[in-house]
Amino acid sequence: MTATADTIATARGIDVEVRRFGSGEGPDVVWFHGLVGLAEQEPALAALGAQATVHAPLWPGYGEIENEGSIEDMLDFALLGWDIVDGLGLERPHLVGHSFGAMIAAEMACVARNDLDRLVLVAPFGLWLDDHPIPDPFAVVPFELAELLFADPANAAKLVAEGQDLSSDEGLAQFMVQNARRLGTAGKVMFPIPNRRLSKRLYRLTAPTLVVAAGDDALITEPYIDAWQRSIAHASVDTVADAGHLANLEQPDALAAAIASFLFAPGPA
Repeated sequence: MTATADTIATARGIDVEVRRFGSGEGPDVVWFHGLVGLAEQEPALAALGAQATVHAPLWPGYGEIENEGSIEDMLDFALLGWDIVDGLGLERPHLVGHSFGAMIAAEMACVARNDLDRLVLVAPFGLWLDDHPIPDPFAVVPFELAELLFADPANAAKLVAEGQDLSSDEGLAQFMVQNARRLGTAGKVMFPIPNRRLSKRLYRLTAPTLVVAAGDDALITEPYIDAWQRSIAHASVDTVADAGHLANLEQPDALAAAIASFLFAPGPA
């Protein structure tokens, strides 16, 4: 399924690029991407688009629009997320966040807990456990990045950036340089550690929530998934096997199936 692209203007005056998957019918799902942004091909979103309309905005710094100076902190991200929902003309959509996008989606659900239907957090950043420190993706040398993001590091070359050899130091260094704006944006809520006291606000998160673990995630490990489930009143957990942090690229069909089963199931979650 080919995505369409558009630019919307938010109430704050920040223009945001949005990609859409689906026919325009069915439930509305807003997908908030993670560290590496949106890939050229997003098969997980295309699969979800068979049952819903998936809106995938690009955070500032991740698209062609130079708008990364417009946001500074977690509150800015959360309010921008809701401004995007308003700009799309949606009421009580499903929210799906991946990676640092999941941290923002959870914050959004705490700030405006009656404005969404269901919430899915895929390999979510946002909590911090002193006994299980998360590797710093901003500090690793280039060849280590693929090992943090993929169950099979060889997948980096074929799934993240077509035409770039991400299996070599030179290729990964080039990729990192090209994505400096992206990492600068993510760093506003993730550096030096991905902890903005979200745990103090999770008591407000009352939407039915699915936490999706990637079975071979080197960043968000099992203790974090357990902590998310304990911290959210109505949370269940599903695991996508044979996937690293970028489960949306390594196991897109399995991820889409897990999300769809939760979002579109009849009755209570």
